[in-house]
Amino acid sequence: MKLTIVGCSGSFPGPQSPASCYLLSAEWQGRTWRILLDLGNGSLGALQRYMDLREIDGVFLSHLHPDHCMDLCGLHVAVHWDPSGWGMPRIPVWGPAATADRMASAYGLDPDPGMHEDFDFRSWTDRAPVTVGPFTVTPFQVLHPIDEAYALRVEVAETDAEGSPKAHVLTYSGDTDACEGLVDAARDADIFLCEAAFHEGRDDAITGVHLTGKRAGDVATRASAKRLLLTHLPVWNDANLAVSEARESYDGHLAVAVAGVSYTV
Repeated sequence: MKLTIVGCSGSFPGPQSPASCYLLSAEWQGRTWRILLDLGNGSLGALQRYMDLREIDGVFLSHLHPDHCMDLCGLHVAVHWDPSGWGMPRIPVWGPAATADRMASAYGLDPDPGMHEDFDFRSWTDRAPVTVGPFTVTPFQVLHPIDEAYALRVEVAETDAEGSPKAHVLTYSGDTDACEGLVDAARDADIFLCEAAFHEGRDDAITGVHLTGKRAGDVATRASAKRLLLTHLPVWNDANLAVSEARESYDGHLAVAVAGVSYTV
């Protein structure tokens, strides 16, 4: 599968990037399938550089903070008010149980019908996988100050030269502090796309909210992740410092996510 970083700025859009949004694409049964991990504020415009909005096969929300979900409101407008007619099925949206009502409230809609005419809302169950085309997405509940927050493990299977099944795995942390759910989600991942919103020594008094680079590296090491890609860095963070912190606890392939860059998983 292909990962495209649509937005990776932490907590709010920055001058170089929208907030969190990650596009995954893979070929299967004669066509390209495309899903989104999060749709944070500012990301919908940038997303259209890489695809037509009618090509979205599913949206998977890690949690309901605005920097991870709020541009679903813009997508609602694109679907509902397209003067040429949308002409496509409702877009499946997986997320916490409150997703449909939260989005209706954000846009000032009555919850009934809210955005149900445009989106097929479905709720996460911890560690229960869902499948869209070639993608199997499994949510793992993690540690963040909101009712439901999940890391998302995405797998695409293929058959190797010997005819044996092989899974390509990307794990996205969402927002979280270190916890066992995150380690389980990242186990043996080919790419671990992990937030590092905090810095060691600056944010130590704040617990249960975000990871530092060092804590992200420690989780990656415990999970035996093959590659660590740090993301969700706020504009006031030093990316080089985040990498240096992560290198203290992780000796594998390490980089920082940059908007507009793509990776093969």
